[in-house]
Amino acid sequence: MSDRGGVGERPDARAHASEPIRVARIIARLNIGGPAIHAALLTERLDPSRYRSWLIAGSEDPHEGNYLDLRQWRVASLEKIPELGREIRGGQDLVTLVKLIRLIRRLRPHVVHTHTAKAGTLGRLAAWFCRVPVIVHTYHGHVFHGYFSPAKTRLFVAIERWLARRTTCLVAVSEQVRHDVLALGIGRAGRFTVVPLGLDLDALLHAERRRGELRAELRVPDTDRLVGIVARLVPIKQHERFIEMAARLASQDPRLRFVIVGDGERRAELEGLVAAVGLSAQTHFLGWRADLDRVYADLDVVVLTSRNEGSPVALIEAMAAARPIVSTRVGGVPDVVADQTTGLLVPLGDPQALADAVRRVLDDAALAARLGAAARAAVEARYDAQRLLADVDRLYQRLLAAADVRY
Repeated sequence: MSDRGGVGERPDARAHASEPIRVARIIARLNIGGPAIHAALLTERLDPSRYRSWLIAGSEDPHEGNYLDLRQWRVASLEKIPELGREIRGGQDLVTLVKLIRLIRRLRPHVVHTHTAKAGTLGRLAAWFCRVPVIVHTYHGHVFHGYFSPAKTRLFVAIERWLARRTTCLVAVSEQVRHDVLALGIGRAGRFTVVPLGLDLDALLHAERRRGELRAELRVPDTDRLVGIVARLVPIKQHERFIEMAARLASQDPRLRFVIVGDGERRAELEGLVAAVGLSAQTHFLGWRADLDRVYADLDVVVLTSRNEGSPVALIEAMAAARPIVSTRVGGVPDVVADQTTGLLVPLGDPQALADAVRRVLDDAALAARLGAAARAAVEARYDAQRLLADVDRLYQRLLAAADVRY
């Protein structure tokens, strides 16, 4: 590509035709969430007869959890760079950049595909420096709203604009994410494509077979109703809104129980909030769970209270399990959930609307069943793992052909 200007060895763009396509996938950390699921699945399952893939990842913070460990999943081609993580660390980031350049020179990938903001910055810089033929970055969401101060956000936007000019293709996991990023002047429409998430949904599509197991574990009688949220315990997910909603509903109905699935930096704070509103006896903090089909099977309503989302994995999973959804209308949520059809969406910052929507689903069994059935039908094919693999295969083939890369 003409807009490179970097130095260093370029992988042979006209390699022998029998060689597999070499792909280096870079992610800041494999914490539990959509980006890690996406990157690990692509690395392990993209046709091994035609692709040789490596997954390059940093280290998670202690409270974050590791997706591969949770699922007892081993990625054979995993390359660890401990200095690559979430936070900006100055000197360590320079060390990471040097290590990435060395690793890319050794692996000689035809494609470098980055995921998440930090890996997207350092990984694309290293790939550009090494003159990798095809550089791809996926926006699983963005950090330009709800995360940082205005000054820091402006800096990050400027960096992303510079990087976008040196990226072969920008990928968004939803139309809304694509719209948001383009609206900030990052990239051009012609370099953007939308590739929705792909997940292993089989167990969730048959979740009802496990109905009653979570209730038995928690010793919750059939007469009580379970309202749950599945999300990292971090500020952007706004669990305090879930707790406020729980307090409003519990004052009207003592038979309600609340389930919080996930872990993170706010665990102790949120447990304190639950105690402060007098709901400790009715609220269950379950931490990270690998048996999500078992969890979703017994939730009467699944709630999400985020103030920003890319493509919410928890809602896709809940929909596959045919659970009725109530969520804030933010980011890429409307691309996943059709309001009044596959779930109920409420405005951000309206706790009464959130409580009213949950109450409506709890009080109307026919509505809950209709929303759940429509939700399952909507996600079954659209977010299947095989669809993701086919989409990415086509994308790589198109980009390699356009770059005149022979392999």
